[in-house]
Amino acid sequence: MDDTISFALEGRKTFFIATEQSLLPESYLEDYLTRGYETYIISDDRNCPLVKKVESIISIFEDSILFFYIDAEIEGLNWKNYIKQLQERYGERVLIGVLYSKRHNEEDRRRIEKYYLFDVGIQGGCISLEYQKAKNFALIDKVMFANQASGRRKNVRAICDNNSKVTFVYNNVEYTATLADISLTHFSCSIPGESYIPLYEKITNVFVDINGLHFKSDSILLLQRVLNNTMLYVFIFSKHDGSQGLDEDLRRRLSEKIYQMVTDKVKMILQLVFDEVGRADRDPHGHTTFHPEDLKRLL
Repeated sequence: MDDTISFALEGRKTFFIATEQSLLPESYLEDYLTRGYETYIISDDRNCPLVKKVESIISIFEDSILFFYIDAEIEGLNWKNYIKQLQERYGERVLIGVLYSKRHNEEDRRRIEKYYLFDVGIQGGCISLEYQKAKNFALIDKVMFANQASGRRKNVRAICDNNSKVTFVYNNVEYTATLADISLTHFSCSIPGESYIPLYEKITNVFVDINGLHFKSDSILLLQRVLNNTMLYVFIFSKHDGSQGLDEDLRRRLSEKIYQMVTDKVKMILQLVFDEVGRADRDPHGHTTFHPEDLKRLL
């Protein structure tokens, strides 16, 4: 298993199970990434039953948050019984939350919250979604913040391939470095040969080429560290006015690229696993639960 696959399996991830696009559009997921939340929508389909998908997610992604939209009608699935069984089986290993459409009857809302929060004992919360989807972004964002959905990281970073480069000039010397990873605030790279850049030095016009996205930004060398016998140089982005970060337009463009790089790898893993589990589910002698080591024979 290569390093990019191993990295994709790490970090806390939030999965929205069987949600409706009208209430939680997929476009929200990229916005959540800018807040440090790596999120995915999981739908039911004929190829792989939803229950099997959930089992696979739990076995592969050990640090997961699962939000179930209990108003979705899934053939043969009783949400109350199913979520109760999941909570009893996994306990604190998986954080479970519930989403449901806003109820006009206040007694219905209290009944839902009492069952899932107190009788079942889920820890992820119960979210009553509004009919106006614009309000749901903030509702879910607030609950994910409370659940520490970003995990230990402040920003989601993308692992770069060997074709991603940064180029800059310092003290009349041109440097071309290979990007190791990048986020909305930082990037790290390896510079061939000797480098004589002092810490906290600001470098103007750093050109970044990452998977087809080209841009330039000022940057400040924040630290140096050794990783796998390679010296990595960690830079923080800096605006022309001296403040940290990227201008809004550039931040948006980079956010789109990071979202694509991060989620494409995870989506590929999920699709491979769901296809395999779906085939096994149709075979009465098949095994339908996946573990990280099973990925080695698929990738």
